[in-house]
Amino acid sequence: MKAYLTEQALSMGIGMTPEQAQRFEAYHALLTEANKSMNLTRVSQDVRESCDRNYLDSLTLLAYLSGARSLIDVGSGAGFPGVPIAIIRPDMDVTLLDALGKRVEFLNRVIEELGLNARAVHMRSEQAAAFREYRDAFDAATARAVADMRVLSEWLLPFVRPGGCVLAMKGPEAENETDLAAYAITCLGGKPAGVYDAPVPGRDWAHKIVKIEKLTSTPPRFPRRPGVAEKRPLSEG
Repeated sequence: MKAYLTEQALSMGIGMTPEQAQRFEAYHALLTEANKSMNLTRVSQDVRESCDRNYLDSLTLLAYLSGARSLIDVGSGAGFPGVPIAIIRPDMDVTLLDALGKRVEFLNRVIEELGLNARAVHMRSEQAAAFREYRDAFDAATARAVADMRVLSEWLLPFVRPGGCVLAMKGPEAENETDLAAYAITCLGGKPAGVYDAPVPGRDWAHKIVKIEKLTSTPPRFPRRPGVAEKRPLSEG
């Protein structure tokens, strides 16, 4: 696993030290064991499949994080993409936010055993964004396959300081979703900055990264109460 990860990462332009490769191996072992009872995420019996779909896929975000020193991963779940980023970028302060206590317990164990510069927080995004500690506090906010872009923008943009960005990991409908979310993004203080391919060597999937620039502070009324964004996504008219 370590040799494969290192080789694949290098072909993506990402240098991985032996110590970092070892951390990925330890993370994979923790995830495989916990997944037996928690169903955290799909962990393939094929180690290369897991490397590509979970670890290397998460690392496609690194190209858009070169100037970032703090990041919040919203709806982190099993730790994607936050944990792989924390492994490769120990200089970055990473916050893993999740609403389910058992997942946060798992993430705290991963952080401790791997010695990561990260913390796991048990809270819904709508609640966390009301705290001064988290609002307008991060250079970047990420999420992987969590929600529609209209909803995701309302959950993520309040965490990002003006000048920072949102990076959403999406599928082949990313462009359409982003177009539909343009009004919501503007209301929340952001600006669509591009939809980019997120390739992993040897894979032909259509994974995308949606980048949103944060221009101004999000109005205090956002995000709305838990559940409202999903029921009534921000839209024109």
